[in-house]
Amino acid sequence: MVLLLGITAVALGSLTAVVGSVVDGQTAAADEARVASALEERLRPVEQTGWNRVRVRFSEGRLTTVERDLRILGPGGVQRRIDVGGLVYTSGTSRVAFVGGSIVRGTPGNAWQVRAPPVTVTRDERTLVVGAPTLNESGATVSGSGGVTARIRTNVTHEHDRLASADYAVAIESATPEPMARYFRRVGARTSVRDVDGDGVPSVVANVDGRQTLHLVVHEMHAEVAGG
Repeated sequence: MVLLLGITAVALGSLTAVVGSVVDGQTAAADEARVASALEERLRPVEQTGWNRVRVRFSEGRLTTVERDLRILGPGGVQRRIDVGGLVYTSGTSRVAFVGGSIVRGTPGNAWQVRAPPVTVTRDERTLVVGAPTLNESGATVSGSGGVTARIRTNVTHEHDRLASADYAVAIESATPEPMARYFRRVGARTSVRDVDGDGVPSVVANVDGRQTLHLVVHEMHAEVAGG
């Protein structure tokens, strides 16, 4: 009887651990979806002007700013470098990233795109339009457990620059480059992935055949990220 009780106790303990793991996994997946949805629905600097507030809620984890660059490459090298920055939410293996207007869920090697970057080329491949939302915030982190709310306040302005016709490429830094590379290939661009500046973060480099007039639209977000 003692042996039977011991076996039962071990079995119940194992079952409890399994159930706990399943619940934790479901919570993490729900948090990831909730964060991605909040950013996709409310953080839209290409479409917004002026003040905006985004509330991001998650059970546990960490929302932090990261350093990311967008570069316009031409025959003579880097024509423009824009510090776009980014926001990354992590909790265990869950991850959501906002960089340069794009939103990606998942970890390197297992990630998918929620929103594509605002980079387009006309059908005749003569005009390239590059939107570059810039966070303008660094060193901010909101983290915790038991229910966390991060508040993102933005004051969006827009600046347009026209670059003369040339053979351009666009390079966007991303720790999860695969979804962005797939997007660019779908719209007809050639892509490669490489660390342009040696900082350890790869860039998706995309270009189309021929010469294009390039319209660069920088969407300055002037973001403030805080908890509460």
